[in-house]
Amino acid sequence: MLEGVALGRGINFGNALEAAAEGEAGFRLERRYFEMVKAVGFDTVRLPVRWSLHTASEPPYEIEPAFLERVDWAIAAALGAGLKPVVNWHFYPELCEGVAGHQRRFLAVWQTLAERFAPLPADVHLELLNEPYSMTPESWNALVARALAVVRQSDAARGVIIGPLDWNNIGSLDVLDIPSDDHVLVTVHYYEPMEFTHQGAHWVSDRDLPEGTRWDVEHGGPAVARDLDKASEWARRRGVPLFIGEFGVYEKAQMGDRAAWTECVRAEAERRGASWAYWDFGTDFGAYDCRSDSWRAPLRDALLGTQGA
Repeated sequence: MLEGVALGRGINFGNALEAAAEGEAGFRLERRYFEMVKAVGFDTVRLPVRWSLHTASEPPYEIEPAFLERVDWAIAAALGAGLKPVVNWHFYPELCEGVAGHQRRFLAVWQTLAERFAPLPADVHLELLNEPYSMTPESWNALVARALAVVRQSDAARGVIIGPLDWNNIGSLDVLDIPSDDHVLVTVHYYEPMEFTHQGAHWVSDRDLPEGTRWDVEHGGPAVARDLDKASEWARRRGVPLFIGEFGVYEKAQMGDRAAWTECVRAEAERRGASWAYWDFGTDFGAYDCRSDSWRAPLRDALLGTQGA
């Protein structure tokens, strides 16, 4: 575990609780997965949750009880395995594209969740919104302040994670206002260069990202270092811990290059004292192959070294 870092080394259980229905995207949570990631050396598991698919559209904005219980189960499974769970709000395009029409719902859900999770151990962290976009800096900063205030009404010391606009882009940190709070962390996501990390990804429709793009640390490593320098210096100046909540390479890239990039980002993050969570555990970026029920050793070792062997 990284000394002095709140969350240490983590992994995302992506494409489960943020899917329209768990399992629809090819991955369903199992208790053994929590135990496995702890056994190889991870400290944290990030749980992406698409609350907007399970919340009524009218006041009092009730969350589906069965879905809430499933999230409760996932948090308990993480804690039972000795992991620190990060529970986020993953995907809310309606909010990002129309703040005025959705902020009441957003804040009401966070009030419900903060009250529900207040009795839980401090190892549980809440992330207000994954990859906000479209909003103006003024709108996002105001919404962050309101959401944090809602959480603090029932939970004064819970770790709360906040990220910048443009899909948690490092370049947008300078327009992010972090409220004064001793229990806030800042998160960024890192997938640069996109031409490499997202090559062949069918959902990136606005860019031509053909397969076959290569990456090596000699030529690409300096750019990673410069980018993470920007993020860590911003966090240092503001006195907040830095959490790289997502980084990873899509499965279409060559495995050797995927592992080299992953190891480089991980090492540069740790060199700057940042905690991190790899994207993802068991789907198309996965460090684990659910079909063969085994770790992809190059990615596991890039993340954990001999600790994960």
